Order: sequence, then C-alpha cells, then structure tokens
Amino acid sequence: MSTPLRTLPSIALLFGLFVLCFAVAAVGGLSTAQGVADWYPALDKPPWTPPNAAFGPVWTVLYTLMAVAGWDVLRRRDRPAPAMAWFGAQLALNALWSPLFFAWQRTGLALLVITALWAAIAGTIAVFWSRSRLAAGLLVPYLVWVSIAWSLNAWIWWFDTT
Repeated sequence: MSTPLRTLPSIALLFGLFVLCFAVAAVGGLSTAQGVADWYPALDKPPWTPPNAAFGPVWTVLYTLMAVAGWDVLRRRDRPAPAMAWFGAQLALNALWSPLFFAWQRTGLALLVITALWAAIAGTIAVFWSRSRLAAGLLVPYLVWVSIAWSLNAWIWWFDTT
C-alpha cells in the first residue's frame, strides 16, 4: 500500500517539470511566431539549416527529455540543488534566446545568449552525470540541437545583410 503513495509525489514532480519545461517552450513559441512569419524566411541562412517543419517536433521531444532528466535527478533526493541550479539556468537562457533572436531580431545579442545556453547545457550534463547517467544522456540531443542553432545564429549574425 505504501508504494503507490510514495510514487504520487514523484508523478506530481514529473508533471510539474513538464509544466515548467513546456512553459519555456510556450515563451519560445510565442516569441518565434511573428519572426518566422516575416523576418526569418528572408534571412540568408546556411545550407545545413533544418527544414522549418523539423523545429516544432524536435523541440517537443527535447523539452520532454529535459523534464524527464530533471525529474530523474530530483527524485534521487541526494542534494539535487546544485544540479537543478544548472538546470534552471539553462531553462532561463533558453527562454531568453527566442525573444532576442525572433521577436527583437537582435542576432548578435542572441549569439551571446545561445553561447551561454550551450555552456549551461554542458554544465547541466556534467553535474547530472554524477547523479544519473540516464539524466545526463537525455540532455545530449538538446546540446546537439543547440549546437546547430548556435551555428545558424552565428551564420545569420555574420553573413545576413537583410
């Protein structure tokens, strides 16, 4: 009888992390909508730019993986605060990047933020590794995708003349 009661807080924690991660996704989506409609299509983008249709599904998977990774670390309850500070920092930088890049079209400032985001994700993976290799591994696709986004941002900042 005690097993279901012990899992209830864990399920609530997972749900809370999904809400948090997808709230960041909503900020990104709202910020991106206008820029994708008129500004982004006119930019000079590199040949390795993923198709527009890939972004939504990829980010959905990545935010899901983020929530599960955070949950896996938090449920272990062995002093998760430092690891979750890194997790929170990368989420905050993630939420900041989309408005800077898409809504405000500040590609240089966005490049600085996405560089910090990349470092924060790498730091999160490093601190998660000591608590859960699964959680750390779940964030690797996110780091890869942000690496691609960093290269797109850098190209646009450097080469775009629109």
